[in-house]
Amino acid sequence: MGDNDRSSAAPATRSTMRRALLASASGSFLEWYDFFLFGTAAALIFPQLFFPESSETAAFLQSFGAFAAGFVMRPVGAVAFGHFGDRIGRRRMLLITVVLMGGCTFVIGLLPTFTTIGAAAPLLLILLRLLQGIGIGGEFGGGALVALENAPTNRRGIMGSIHQMGTPAGLLVATGIFSLIQLLPDPDVESWGWRVPFLLSGCFLALAFYIRRALPETAVFRAEKDRKRSFPLASLVREHPKNILLAIGARMADAVSFNVINVFGIAYATSRLGLSQEMMLNGFVIAAAVEIALIPVIGHVSDRVGRRPVYMFGIVVCLITAFAYFPLLATGETLVVWATIVVALAVGTGCMFAIQGTLFSELFGTRTRYTGLGVAYQTSALIGGAPTPAIATALAAAFSQSFWPVSVYMGAICVLSLVCIGLASETFRNELVAEPAGAGADAPAV
Repeated sequence: MGDNDRSSAAPATRSTMRRALLASASGSFLEWYDFFLFGTAAALIFPQLFFPESSETAAFLQSFGAFAAGFVMRPVGAVAFGHFGDRIGRRRMLLITVVLMGGCTFVIGLLPTFTTIGAAAPLLLILLRLLQGIGIGGEFGGGALVALENAPTNRRGIMGSIHQMGTPAGLLVATGIFSLIQLLPDPDVESWGWRVPFLLSGCFLALAFYIRRALPETAVFRAEKDRKRSFPLASLVREHPKNILLAIGARMADAVSFNVINVFGIAYATSRLGLSQEMMLNGFVIAAAVEIALIPVIGHVSDRVGRRPVYMFGIVVCLITAFAYFPLLATGETLVVWATIVVALAVGTGCMFAIQGTLFSELFGTRTRYTGLGVAYQTSALIGGAPTPAIATALAAAFSQSFWPVSVYMGAICVLSLVCIGLASETFRNELVAEPAGAGADAPAV
């Protein structure tokens, strides 16, 4: 594609950019509200309500297995929604994904528990989690592209980061609501209180759907609407195999670190280190608030210095966190615990997550971008994020409930991601309209 083709995408108006950012962030918020809500419940509530006939360790493993089930379907959702998103447009796919995500979360709030219907209860929980995973698999790619494909080249980092602000916002609201629910007496929490955060997802779903229903197609997609569109997944594998592998490897540090810090970390800190649920949940609320403020700053910096150095800094912070996190939590000092969570989550994973949508989008051309972004992101979620709570629980159990094997596991993954970024070339000045130069030879490399 030549320079004339690059200019064929008329810049989006300010009004369209604002609407795109709002539509993008609303879906991101719902996606991560659902994610954090299920992860927190998997650590604190589901073992007792859906897996009560198992030992404590087995109940946690089964609960974390249900949490992981959603990840299995994420690549399926990424491929399915990416296929149609790359062929017929971004907007229509985003209406479907938001209904799948929010609808499944709402229905989980209505589920009968094991004491009511026996083994059917965990089976229904897992089924809903699988359907939710399909929706989440298609949401990230489409939501990121709505923001990025309407952004000027020199502002993609900050506009992409605004899409990512839905993550800490979802964490803040989900954890905050769960913290309030924990103030109820235990019998009330287990009988009806745990359902309230899940049922609230219905309200968030209605709002996100309303925002998205009148959103126009992205400027970049419209500029290429007349081009022949082959099977996106086949084109992606043929043209960008190296980029896919490096993007998956680059995201592993974020996927594993977050689930060690949050999902496993909450369970381990409360059951083994003697910390209260309130202390841990409040720490994550504070960290989410700090991350909301930091994310646009991180995106802006990446527009100035590039994506790679910012991403590498986040990995290094998580590498240090791998070996410092649990010893610092073990002090039991509230301010130390909260500061540790803030640095690990808001700074460490935040420097990676804030620019992932932008960085990975810049690796692929318009005809494969939705598919490429979704496949890279969701595959890393499947192999990195999904099994991490269960792996960490099994490692701790195998070594007399020591956290050190978990630290080594997290540290090794961070090193892997650091190598992938070390093999990277910079992407922040790449055009989005043009297919990457030399497509078929993995140019530009991640």
